[in-house]
Amino acid sequence: MSEMRAARYDGYGPPEVLYEGTLPKPVAGPREVLVRVHATSVNGGELSGRAGKAKLVTGRKFPQGTGVDIAGEIAEVGSDVRHLAVGDRVWGAMPHLTFGAAAEYVAVRPRQLSFAPDGLDLVRAAALPAVGTTAITALRDKIGLRSGERLLVRGAAGGVGSVAVQLGHALGAHVTALAGAKALDLVRELGADEAHDYRTTGPADLGPFDAVLDTVGTQLRAYRGLLSPVGRMVAIAYDTDRPLSSVGAVLLSTVHGSRRVRAFSGNPLHQLFADLAVYVEKGAIRPVIDTVHPLSGVAEAHRAMEAGGVRGKHVIQVV
Repeated sequence: MSEMRAARYDGYGPPEVLYEGTLPKPVAGPREVLVRVHATSVNGGELSGRAGKAKLVTGRKFPQGTGVDIAGEIAEVGSDVRHLAVGDRVWGAMPHLTFGAAAEYVAVRPRQLSFAPDGLDLVRAAALPAVGTTAITALRDKIGLRSGERLLVRGAAGGVGSVAVQLGHALGAHVTALAGAKALDLVRELGADEAHDYRTTGPADLGPFDAVLDTVGTQLRAYRGLLSPVGRMVAIAYDTDRPLSSVGAVLLSTVHGSRRVRAFSGNPLHQLFADLAVYVEKGAIRPVIDTVHPLSGVAEAHRAMEAGGVRGKHVIQVV
């Protein structure tokens, strides 16, 4: 059996536990395809997984892999797969709560993929699958954002936030972005009507809003208080210093009161990736990339994410 390169770690810990190793190249089952991965990118869940903050999901068996986003080409097609062929350009994500896309090959079901958007190279495409489908689910499906409504995006320069600003603009909303001072020009370029430094602008300086997308997780009650009487809020992060009260506030507000917080667990499948590709092909959404790292630099990519101040995504180029 041939081997392939992959990002691995042998125990939970800081970014330095990550290394480029080898493992057997997977084979596509009858209902799977084998994707030759061109690139993946780093998402917040992978940081928590590697650090050991999600042991109930990741377990204690090592070595483990990292990476969720997939952008590549079909290398092998299972006998029961009909609508994909060797050489097709695809993008998507690993199955829910599964890591391992930072590798030369992954075997997945076709439902985890769609055709990659025309005109976008696969390295840049890797910045979008997880964050793009999260933004679509949050703004289009959970909030039901409408043209003319006022939207606040917290963490607007990050992975999800940078897409949400673009999508909010495309949906016709008036977008207010909170980001670091150095990223304010960026979020304005992405479509924000207003951009404020989160260090100097707090809840007392803002509002009201018809919709809030919170990618930060702190002060959730205060930002929920900025909603109009029929406002809607999606929180995709929680306060790591106060996890129980933070998560509890979200869960309680999903069922109590008119200004509700929507929550969801990301599990994007084929149609969401296809919808995201349409937005990209129409020019409504583009990837925002901070840095492209080689597979051997996966530890540095995680370290940079944890340091903060990220503008978009850290991409891992595999081939």
